[in-house]
Amino acid sequence: MKPLIYMLTALAVIGLAFWAYRENYATQQALSETRELRRDIARLQTRLGVLRAEWAYLNRPERLRELADLNFETLGLLPLRPDQFGRVDQVAYPPLRRVTITDPVDVSTMEAAEE
Repeated sequence: MKPLIYMLTALAVIGLAFWAYRENYATQQALSETRELRRDIARLQTRLGVLRAEWAYLNRPERLRELADLNFETLGLLPLRPDQFGRVDQVAYPPLRRVTITDPVDVSTMEAAEE
């Protein structure tokens, strides 16, 4: 009986060692992927900062005004005037549609039928 217990214990230890070995490599792989993702995130954040700086540079008001003046014949852009703005009561909203009920259901009789 003792040799059977020793053999089962040895098999259990071998099985646990194999499991720990696999888990160690899976953990190392996950850590490697995490490091790579963090590097990618840092690189993309740097790129985003550069893109934001470029966007701010390209959207300078004096540059846009100069472009609008250069392309006036093509685009016809004019500065906004106060009389171009409207009030809320001047907005034409679509009329409300009335929904007609074609098959009314009496709820009070349905509750009595369920009880």
